[in-house]
Amino acid sequence: MGAALAAVLTWAGLLAGCTSGGGGIDEALGRPPAPEDVIRIVPDDQTKGVSPEEKLRVRVPSGRLESVKVVKSQDAQESPVPGHISDDGLRWEPDEEKLALAAKYTVDAVALDGHGRRSARHTTFTTYVPEERFIGYVTPENRSTVGTGMIVSLEFNREIEDRAAVERAVHVTAKPPVEIRPHWFAKGRLDFRPEQYWKPGTRVTVSLRLRDVEGAPGVYGLQYKTFSFTVGRSQVSLVDAAEHTMQVRRDGELLATVPITAGAPKTTTYNGRMVVTEMLEVTRMNSRTVGFGGEYDIPDVPHALRLTDSGTFLHGNYWAPNAPGKVNVSHGCVGLRDVKGGSSDTPAGWFFDRSLIGDVVEVVHSNDKKVAPDNGLGGWNMGWKEWKAGSVVK
Repeated sequence: MGAALAAVLTWAGLLAGCTSGGGGIDEALGRPPAPEDVIRIVPDDQTKGVSPEEKLRVRVPSGRLESVKVVKSQDAQESPVPGHISDDGLRWEPDEEKLALAAKYTVDAVALDGHGRRSARHTTFTTYVPEERFIGYVTPENRSTVGTGMIVSLEFNREIEDRAAVERAVHVTAKPPVEIRPHWFAKGRLDFRPEQYWKPGTRVTVSLRLRDVEGAPGVYGLQYKTFSFTVGRSQVSLVDAAEHTMQVRRDGELLATVPITAGAPKTTTYNGRMVVTEMLEVTRMNSRTVGFGGEYDIPDVPHALRLTDSGTFLHGNYWAPNAPGKVNVSHGCVGLRDVKGGSSDTPAGWFFDRSLIGDVVEVVHSNDKKVAPDNGLGGWNMGWKEWKAGSVVK
């Protein structure tokens, strides 16, 4: 009877221990506690749609962490997540606070509890997949060779509300180094340039770190890429609308003086510095697409170099062969003598064959205003102080 009572009391004591602050029945029986009791990981295992603002944490209430390995899987690529264990061994935190979007995280942790027993825990969770994304369409193309007037331009597919966050995520560097500054045009375009034209031979690298950057409420960037381009020889051409000529200078030396026709008195050509952004062997030009009436529709304009987004071109002209060098007859473009179908033996063909995207064409002495800095790559028409003021990151 006494032995039975003693046994009952013993088991009662063990059961009472389950609800006390100790290790409970597992500890009383010498069994180690469950890994989730030793190693606490946030977010919880198998959680889906975790906010990028939630903190990734690994901790132990007692004992110490021996190792923590965290791997991020995103876009079919795996990468380690750097982090550190606190000096007291009780916590692990990532070096970067913010979680990536649309990613799977795997956490493997090993720890010793307060009694020196080793436990290991493996958990996974996935982060929020946003429905809305933004991207930037970049000029110039990767691995291209461009003229010295090229401006790096990002056109975003939607308005950017947090321009500072986006600006910090774009890095433009040059070798040899030169100061490069950004300038915002409204909320949808971000351009970069140095104070003066690039030096020939400069290699420019553009790093986009826009992935997971919140550009507008609930709208996150998608791109994480690096590309580069090389600056070729310098070619700057000066169009004098009053003299009907264009001086073409290569690396500062006069290469040729070419006869041109500019905008007629009622449809003048913009003054200012413009950059070649597109080169077309042949293209159609219709007056209705640039705000005129049905004044012209030429299906085969040869040797066309785009200078502005609004429709200013430098192109071959075969329909007014006597105008270049004598009179201005165009609707705002700069025309060089050419033949139907185009020919390399004409002034237009000669100039086209020696041009690069990024070359500069400057117009002077036209009875018109200066081209707007955001019309094409017209940023060179803005002073350096004003250009720098267009950055939102101070």
